[in-house]
Amino acid sequence: MTSAAEIFAAHVSRPLSAPVEANVFAPSNIALSKYWGKRDKALNLPLNSSLSISLGQWGTETRIAPADVDSLVFNAELMAKDAPAAAKVWTFVDLFCGDNRPALAIETTNSIPTAAGLASSASGFAALTAALDAAFQTDLPKATLSMLARFGSGSATRSFWHGFVRWDAGQADDGTDSYAYPIDAALPDFRIAIVAVDTGPKAQSSTDGMTHTVATSPLYAPWPARAEADCAAIEAAVWAGDFATLGQLAEDNALAMHATMMAARPAVTYLKPQSWAVLDTLWAARRDGLQAFATMDAGANVKLIFEDPSTADVQSLFPDAQIINPFEAPPAGSV
Repeated sequence: MTSAAEIFAAHVSRPLSAPVEANVFAPSNIALSKYWGKRDKALNLPLNSSLSISLGQWGTETRIAPADVDSLVFNAELMAKDAPAAAKVWTFVDLFCGDNRPALAIETTNSIPTAAGLASSASGFAALTAALDAAFQTDLPKATLSMLARFGSGSATRSFWHGFVRWDAGQADDGTDSYAYPIDAALPDFRIAIVAVDTGPKAQSSTDGMTHTVATSPLYAPWPARAEADCAAIEAAVWAGDFATLGQLAEDNALAMHATMMAARPAVTYLKPQSWAVLDTLWAARRDGLQAFATMDAGANVKLIFEDPSTADVQSLFPDAQIINPFEAPPAGSV
């Protein structure tokens, strides 16, 4: 079986050139159709394709520079190299660089809460991969960077572009055809509202929750095929500019994913009572004519999707929500 190290070695030319300073921003994203379950854990390969929308200027900025000793600064705090999050970063760096890499100073800043179900790892590993590519001047195609970033975080595959992005599950055993690409269709009125319920770290990681759900949930068996069909239908709605269909499919897909978790034994529950209260408020408003829909990843926070004419109504319902225009101009240095 092909290993991660072999895949990196096949795509990143060695020996690497001496590093130069590089600074990259990558947007976070939310999946409108989810992936939940892996066909290969070692290669981080999903059982189904997924489709996302970027979060505009919400994301991760990462700077890499040559140094005398390794250092990792996250949100202005120096991290111990053996801290779990730091160890994951350095493992990825070693995969990219191979043997005898030079010492590196890495500084990364998130503009979104970390480990709260807002895809901070997606933008984090996308920014890290792109910054390594720029620092070592490897000039890899974005599709290759997307495929490699998957080894840090599956959803990182989708954070190399702004707007709508599809991640194909792929069929190859080595996963080299499992990467993302942009959908060149814009819905300029598309808006996202982040309704924060709990921005602290999750009690259970997405990986652990996913593994347990696949292994124990009696509702999981039909999920991959249903999710693949949802992904295709949502993409068709994007191309058609059919927001109502897109929104309802995205909400249905998210609730179906959470249903597989809640049926696990014992149950996996990321949503909290406040999350359900947000949904109840949204559904009541929709019965009164508001065209807005919800999606939730592996976390308690709720993301609402709607069109710009509904912005005032959404803000009236959820005064503390943060409104995002995913099609506004990206920050300087963006992927």
